[in-house]
Amino acid sequence: MGWKEWHNWPAAILIVVLCPVLAKAQLAVEERWQLELLEMEDGDTLHLPAGTYTLTETLLVDGLDRLVIQGAGREQTVLDFAGQAAGAEGLKVTNCTSVTLRDFAIFNTAGDAIKAQGCTGIDFLNVETSWSGKPASTNGSYGLYPVQCEDVLIDGCKARGASDAGIYVGQSDAVIVRNCHAVENVAGIEIENTTNAEVYDNLAEGNTGGILVFDLPGLIKKQGGDVVVHHNRVLNNNLDNFAPKGNIVASVPPGTGVMVLATPRVTIRDNQLLENKTASVAVVSYYLTELPIADEAYEPIPREVQVYGNNIARSKGLPTLKNRIGLLLAMKFWRNVPGVIWDGITPATLAGEPLALTGETFVCFGENGTDTAVLDAARKFKSLQRNPTGLACSPAQVSRL
Repeated sequence: MGWKEWHNWPAAILIVVLCPVLAKAQLAVEERWQLELLEMEDGDTLHLPAGTYTLTETLLVDGLDRLVIQGAGREQTVLDFAGQAAGAEGLKVTNCTSVTLRDFAIFNTAGDAIKAQGCTGIDFLNVETSWSGKPASTNGSYGLYPVQCEDVLIDGCKARGASDAGIYVGQSDAVIVRNCHAVENVAGIEIENTTNAEVYDNLAEGNTGGILVFDLPGLIKKQGGDVVVHHNRVLNNNLDNFAPKGNIVASVPPGTGVMVLATPRVTIRDNQLLENKTASVAVVSYYLTELPIADEAYEPIPREVQVYGNNIARSKGLPTLKNRIGLLLAMKFWRNVPGVIWDGITPATLAGEPLALTGETFVCFGENGTDTAVLDAARKFKSLQRNPTGLACSPAQVSRL
């Protein structure tokens, strides 16, 4: 049949003829990539050409050394899992060493977009994860999700729409997250039960909470710590919380810039934290969640937390009224909420004693361009204080990090 004959066919007939052909081609790509991953050997590279590909099953790889998965750019190579029929993740990498994932995007997975577990040396470079449409609780929990890994680098990545955390690192060690953009997630960037992490030069905007540093009970790795969050822009993180009920991040108040929950040895310095309406920085104990703790090895109170040198500003206005902490802040401070909040929970206050600002629990706040509030939460907020004396960081304290 010549061009003239094809040209004269009605468009609807052409669509009927071509759609099965395109669907078959897409299926062939998916099957080929999965087969290549299964047959890959140490040192191999899987090339993902430019194009938008509709995939229906999780891509899996396990137990390789020096693995590279290389796209043509995160705007050029897009793997779309809308209508995913098998598996939850888009890409799952387990028990590998020296992994590089770069220059592609994964959209609309049923669960987590990219999960890496038990890997040593994994780099996420210029990778994007996203869910289309308005943020929703039915979106996958995590965009980038390395867990129980060592030597993690996340650089130049973007994450949008995750119903838990866009960029999440859990139970890992030796972590760098830099030059990333997290937007319209519940948590933009989350470091959980992770040690020796540095988070810097990122933009977290329009999330429920911008950057979270959490230690949670009941996990294999019991405690994180030695986390530095610096030179980030944390802007307008006032999105309504859309996490599924029961998730710990469902308790994060809209309007949270940076939150430290129970993690020891955390430094938050030299960040821009602007227009986060509830708390630009919140340092809190796990006790504030009022959830039970069945893990005897878990330490719920943050220690050695330093917050200094940040540029913190918010316009006068109410904090969120959709969260009990926000309601408390509104009742106490109305439209002039301090930018830095500490719940004031220490072993002494749990025993019913007045809050002592020195001694067993070291938390300090330097110049941040804003007021500080200590909530005295252990004693039902009886002695809530604004700008109490005794909390300033000394030069010797801040010089350590």
